[in-house]
Amino acid sequence: MRITPFGHVVQLTFFPRLFPVNCYLVKEQDGFTLIDAALPGSAKKILEAAEQLGAPIVRIALTHAHSDHVGALDALHDAMPDTEILISKREARLLRGDKSLDPDEPSIPLRGSVPSCQTKPTRLLTAGDRVGSLEVIPSPGHTPGHVAFLDTRDGTLIAGDAYQTRGGVAVAGTLKPWFPFPALGTWHKPTALESAKHLRGLKPTHLAVGHGPVLSEPFSLMDHAIAEAERNLKEQM
Repeated sequence: MRITPFGHVVQLTFFPRLFPVNCYLVKEQDGFTLIDAALPGSAKKILEAAEQLGAPIVRIALTHAHSDHVGALDALHDAMPDTEILISKREARLLRGDKSLDPDEPSIPLRGSVPSCQTKPTRLLTAGDRVGSLEVIPSPGHTPGHVAFLDTRDGTLIAGDAYQTRGGVAVAGTLKPWFPFPALGTWHKPTALESAKHLRGLKPTHLAVGHGPVLSEPFSLMDHAIAEAERNLKEQM
């Protein structure tokens, strides 16, 4: 595991084979908010990192419910049963393994690995909610209830799989041959593109994602990724 601090946030990166996965510890006055729970088997390393950094994990907030983002959730909850568990209201169904769609959602089957977690949320998130210093930003497309988290102190955006920076900066759904997995797990590309545009409009100072390094002043790279996604959608029409 690699530990990379920046601003109020620490990126934890796991390297199983060719599939690096990030989760994040966000420092608050009462301890850490853990954003995402990485892959199964990651719990011990996450707990050790928090201890090394000198603060407890007091809450776990999830961007979405794919297995590489909730894999260690049950183990973490077993180790910290009083920790708050937060996920968007829509994504909570996916967390328990329910892959059904709402009547007003595009009738395209969900993609990606979706485990059925035993851990139940203690709080369901909606647009504009606050999680400590973080603002909840809906960003559906990769999954129906995907959210990002904007640190209101310095503008850092923790965007889950709405973007990737591994294998090239890309919007969810844009296939990058060197790292195709986020694209292969994306549910609805047009919705993902609209979410990517909305996140770009927030003018984040840093872009932190589920797969790949953190980008500083990411505007031009986000613009390029959006333009590429737009071209690809037009070609598919």
